[in-house]
Amino acid sequence: MRMNRVLRSVRETVWAWIRSAPGTYVWLAVLFVTTVALHHMSPQFEQHFLRQRSTNIHELSHNPVRVLVASALWIDGGKWVPYAFLYTVFHAPAERWLGTARWLAVCALAHVLATLTSEGALLKAIRDGIAPHSAVNTLDIGVSYALAGVIAVLTYRIAPPWRYVYLPAVLIVFVLPLAAGRTFTDLGHVVSVLIGLACYPLVRGRGKAWNPKETLAALRD
Repeated sequence: MRMNRVLRSVRETVWAWIRSAPGTYVWLAVLFVTTVALHHMSPQFEQHFLRQRSTNIHELSHNPVRVLVASALWIDGGKWVPYAFLYTVFHAPAERWLGTARWLAVCALAHVLATLTSEGALLKAIRDGIAPHSAVNTLDIGVSYALAGVIAVLTYRIAPPWRYVYLPAVLIVFVLPLAAGRTFTDLGHVVSVLIGLACYPLVRGRGKAWNPKETLAALRD
């Protein structure tokens, strides 16, 4: 009986957490369905299918709205579990804190503006002869730009001095790959982080910043 009560308590806690961040878990559910669908495609068809939903230069020039939306509903590589973890750690707390509308605004701004910036940089590289013309069809799909923007905006959720540890860690994670590889995707991630930090007006008035020290003290009690 005690085990049943524990399991029921765990289920209720998990369900309450999911209900507190509906946008996060609806999005995650859609990603689960589309990831399962990808696993039922042949490798050749999968690449063709994803390229039509990719925010590459060719698709953006013909169907910008469609691919900007569609690209956020698929995961290139078909690994859903890591995203379930990342969504729970970053997206869900951000949605609970900001509210669904403001959280979605951060996601949309990061996804759209970082995509347009990174693809614009790639287009310039093609015109300058740095990248081949075939790069107009480069596969660019997934949810990482929105995730990077949300990770960055959570800087304002954390109280000082912990904020000044979190922010440098975020910058290191996203800036170092750009310095080392200089790919258009790495550029998109850095732009997403900057957009997330620029979303400060959306976080004002959203309550007291979280202090990890207070949480640890409460757990000890």
